[in-house]
Amino acid sequence: MPARMTPRERVLTALSHRTPDRTPRDFWAEEPSWNRLLAHLGLTDRQEVLCRLGIDLRHLNAVVPEDREIAPGLFQNFWGERYVRQPTPWGPMREDARGALSGARTFAELEAFDWPVNDAFDYASLTHEVRRHQEFALVYGFADVWQRPALVRGWEEFFVDMAERPGWAHFLCRKFTDFYLEDYARAARATAGRLDLYLLISDLGTQRGPLVSRAMFREFVAPYLGDMIDCIHGLGGRVLYHSCGSIRSFIPEFIRLGVDVLDPIQPTGPDMAPEELKAAFGDQICFHGGLDMQHLLPAATPAAVRAEARRYCQVLGNGGGYIVGPAHLFQPDVPPENVLAVYEGAP
Repeated sequence: MPARMTPRERVLTALSHRTPDRTPRDFWAEEPSWNRLLAHLGLTDRQEVLCRLGIDLRHLNAVVPEDREIAPGLFQNFWGERYVRQPTPWGPMREDARGALSGARTFAELEAFDWPVNDAFDYASLTHEVRRHQEFALVYGFADVWQRPALVRGWEEFFVDMAERPGWAHFLCRKFTDFYLEDYARAARATAGRLDLYLLISDLGTQRGPLVSRAMFREFVAPYLGDMIDCIHGLGGRVLYHSCGSIRSFIPEFIRLGVDVLDPIQPTGPDMAPEELKAAFGDQICFHGGLDMQHLLPAATPAAVRAEARRYCQVLGNGGGYIVGPAHLFQPDVPPENVLAVYEGAP
């Protein structure tokens, strides 16, 4: 057994496909889930929760412009994504609405949109956060070069664009990509290159299979994802890529593009069993997450959750290459006892 490691050493060892002293742990949760867990533990400080659970990573972000209420109950963020807030017993949850560009009928309307600029982000707090979390592996950002354009444009409109107006889809993806290339470069400068992982997000799968064909992936996703991956590697970081759904057919593409860590390994999709993924790809890519958010975590007993967490660590963590956590953010219907059980079961 290796000697006791710091959280950062533990994560970097696992991501180098070597065996750490224990499986690294990460924690992602929706706001109501945070509220529910804090109330259960009788705490108010999120950092205290993360320390109690033995979480090895810390997620950092620049300060971004606040969302605006543009109509009663309808909110819009700085990109033009729109949403409503659905109530839960533990606080509101976001539900996406049609984006700000869903009504655009001409290319000129896309060009004339009030696109955000990087100067709207404030990176000053990152310096303090890096000092505060020196012993942990640090993850930055929330860059999305395909799904976020679809949310701003509207899913139906964006898919029509890809099929009938490909120049429109490329324009949107390039806008987002160029913004996030600069965002990640500024974050790296603000932290003196201390960031270990940079997060990329685009959900490419459904419960049953991919949202787009391999040809569409190569035309509308891969060029922009590739630009982001090359940027991140140039900054000295690793790529943590998130895509929900059954995406096994895309994993060779992710490996070809240079993705280092794949999240969330949604186990309810076809061909997403951890044993199969580890055997097929475990020497080429690392895995993050995996514990079933649809059935196991909301409904199973804590003992069953502990057993499944242990199994995932044994399978995906064999020889390193795995960070344990949920298959997506913890949702409000997950009992706090089962959140705790994930980390109690992880060896």
